[in-house]
Amino acid sequence: MEVHNVELVMSAVDPKQYPKTGQPEIALVGRSNVGKSSLTNVLINRNSYARTSSQPGKTQTLNFYHVEDKLYFVDVPGYGYAKVSRSEREKWGKMIETYLTARETLRGVVSLVDGRHAPTEGDQTMYTWLSYYEIPTLVVATKMDKIPGAKWNKQLSLVKKTLQIRPEDDLLPFSAQTKAGKDDVWQWIEQHAFGGK
Repeated sequence: MEVHNVELVMSAVDPKQYPKTGQPEIALVGRSNVGKSSLTNVLINRNSYARTSSQPGKTQTLNFYHVEDKLYFVDVPGYGYAKVSRSEREKWGKMIETYLTARETLRGVVSLVDGRHAPTEGDQTMYTWLSYYEIPTLVVATKMDKIPGAKWNKQLSLVKKTLQIRPEDDLLPFSAQTKAGKDDVWQWIEQHAFGGK
């Protein structure tokens, strides 16, 4: 999709605040600092529209980006950041779980992992949870430009094996620096948001 119009329409913490248009939504999940904002900016052809924060764990709401008046990207608060209190983490957890399990317009989740390393325990927990609820998931291995091309297959195999990715889900390499993987990620999003239309 060629993107010209994007608007951050709301930051929500409660279902009553979600958009009422009925348009499809794609959620982006991942631990703090994994590159969610960078991926979003590449997908929407902006340099710094989605907020990249120098303080991990700063996103504390569900941020709804309206893309081309056709669908929403939903930026979900990052997990696994130690400086956030336990009660705060539990509050986020409840908010995220409510959204991911009860939102009828959610068509799929893009789950980001740092492609340079094996997925963390938090990554594994999130993927297991998405699988349990049978939510269509695209795993995106970010920061792949930091790895020599000859090692990509090995790293992707490590991610796949660690997460035990289901046959029906996909795994794609991505780099915000080189834009590698952008078109493939968009293809997955369009297929799940619009049924391949």
